[in-house]
This record gives sequence, structure tokens and C-alpha cells, in this order.
Amino acid sequence: MRPTIITAVIIGTCAVIAFALVSNAYKYRSKTMETIVVTGLAEKDFNSDLIVWSGTYARKSFDLKDAYSTLKNDENAIRSYLLKKGIAAGNMQFSSVMINKEFSQQTNANGQYMSQEFTGYNLMQTVTIESSEVDKVDKISREVAELIQSGIEFNSNPPMFYNTKLNEVKMELLGKASADARARAETIAKNAGSSLGELKKATMGVFQITGKNSNEAYSYGGAFNTSNKYKTGSITIKMEFEAD
Repeated sequence: MRPTIITAVIIGTCAVIAFALVSNAYKYRSKTMETIVVTGLAEKDFNSDLIVWSGTYARKSFDLKDAYSTLKNDENAIRSYLLKKGIAAGNMQFSSVMINKEFSQQTNANGQYMSQEFTGYNLMQTVTIESSEVDKVDKISREVAELIQSGIEFNSNPPMFYNTKLNEVKMELLGKASADARARAETIAKNAGSSLGELKKATMGVFQITGKNSNEAYSYGGAFNTSNKYKTGSITIKMEFEAD
């Protein structure tokens, strides 16, 4: 075969391949341009319907029996106090008694360790309240310092607030976020002189629970606020549509 013929064949083959590549690139570009990707958002304010609150108290003595007896008197006084405040006995849970033997270190004039001296038994107990009467228990958690008048050093922990119907909240937000995403996509398609096609893909974002009207930051793994009685739930959903 003559060199000129071979050259012509090579050039023709290259031209076919180049045309095919350009054609495929155009189809890919066209396909990409016919896709609309949007993110929908939904938020909802809701109240807590469950409160969990706890507090600790302790007694110390050189005699273990005396410390235990005094601690049990404190337990009875705290139970009586909470009952008078309107908390049902079934909503109280007293922990087992934790016993710690405490020592102090003895040093010489140079600060070097010499020995340790036993300073007594420190006994501690915790009471936990779990109730659907959120406002009542929240109020009691701030008034419990009244026990100090009875000689009980009661340390109240901040209450934790929950909602037992989060799945319902989440499903409602998913529906609203999906509708919001579709509305955004329809607006984009309309303004572009097109119409919205079928849904190709949907990806749910992280469910976030933050304090209502707070500046609490969202978390990559999802915020789960327990310190606020009033909360805001939010969720996003990313959707990809075809454009006709």
C-alpha cells in the first residue's frame, strides 16, 4: 500500500475517533446541564415532654455505720420533701450508696511525702427524677436548696429535657424539607424555560435539635440539645431532578 493511502487511512480513522469523542462530550455536557440539584430545609419548634433531673448528697464520718445511718436519714428527708412537692414515689430512683475511704498525705518541712492519714469515710448517694410533669420538676430543681435548712447539703444537677415523639417530628420535617426542595427545583426549571422531570436521587441531611432562639452551632454528627426546655428541630434534604 502506498504511503499516501496509508496516511489518508490514518487521518480518516483519527477523524472518526475525534468526532466520536466530541459527540460523547457534548452528550455528557448536555446531560449534565439537564440536571437540577437543590437542597430543601425544614424547621419546627417543639416543647419537651420529659424531664430527667438528679441531685447528689453525701455524709462523712470516721465511723462507717454513723455515716451510713446519717445518709439514710437524709434519703428519707429528701423523699419526704419531694413527695410534699408533688413528685410521685414511682418517679424517684435512689442509687446505691458509694463509699470512699479518704486519706490526706503527710509531708515534712521539705515537702517530701512521709505517710498518709485516714480522714474518714465519705458516703454519697444520688436521686434521679424522671417525669412527664416538666414544668413542675423544673421548678422544684430550682427550689431544692430549701433542703439546706434541714442540714442536707444537696447538690442539684441541671435538668435534662427530652421529647418522646422525635420520630414524628423527624418524619414531619422530612416531608416539609422534600416539598421545599421540589419547590426550589420547580422555580429554577421555570426560570430556565424548562420543566421539572423525575427525581433521580435524594439524600437526607443530619437531624439537628438545638435550643429555641439560641445561637447553638450545628454539629456534623447532629446536634442533640438536652439543656433547653423549648427546642427547634431542623433537617435538610438534597434532591436531584431531571429537567425536561
